[in-house]
Amino acid sequence: MTPFLAELTGTMLLIILGGGVVAGVLLKDSKAENSGWLVISFAWGFAVAFGVYLAGQISGAHLNPAVTISLASSGQFAWKDVPMYLLGQLIGAMLGAVVVWLHYLPHWSHTDNASLKLAVFATGPAIRKPFSNLLSEIIGTMILMIGLTAIGANKFADGINPLIVGFLIVAIGLSLGGTTGYAINPVRDFGPRLMHFLLPIAGKGNSDWGYAWVPVVGPLIGGVLGVHLYKAVFADIFSIWLGVSVIVTLIVIVLAYIKER
Repeated sequence: MTPFLAELTGTMLLIILGGGVVAGVLLKDSKAENSGWLVISFAWGFAVAFGVYLAGQISGAHLNPAVTISLASSGQFAWKDVPMYLLGQLIGAMLGAVVVWLHYLPHWSHTDNASLKLAVFATGPAIRKPFSNLLSEIIGTMILMIGLTAIGANKFADGINPLIVGFLIVAIGLSLGGTTGYAINPVRDFGPRLMHFLLPIAGKGNSDWGYAWVPVVGPLIGGVLGVHLYKAVFADIFSIWLGVSVIVTLIVIVLAYIKER
């Protein structure tokens, strides 16, 4: 298997299990209906863990453009391979969303709330304040990259790393996910949102493209900030990437405070 196919299949599994739990919790007449945020957070964590188990030996299991671009910016991944990884991740996310749609096929027409149907595919803010929402995604993905880098710097028993990564995702979801639904991954949001737009989902409503830039831009900024902040603090390695990401984040903080507090 090629790294492209590994990223595709790993991301597809991530979305099948992650989007699947959201569908089970939100869609009408599912046996898991109303089982809550704790179930969603743990299932997303396990979704990431098993996606990493599936693809890790072949591609390193980025499964997330924020991870790929952050690693490339820090010299840990070749820029020439970035487009291939991003394409695989996007296609995998789209295919995973199709599988979720098919699996819950009878439930779409039983669910009246169009917002709940969209939430199966894409994230949305609890309080719609674009710069504050952007800041939440920056912070969540910054913690993700700091955590991933820290996990990589520690020794674990063979085969345990992906499970530790999964628990990192659970922690982010439980602690920081309540504001925006913690995309912390551009294709996790954009790929399924695109399929929500394209698929013939009964009573689906609009795909909220006005918000779609937040879960794409936020994770990209936060990922770069996280990996370079870790290197600066723990390895005394400073770069232009750190300066730029810090400046951009400070601008977002100022805008959020001025416009949305």
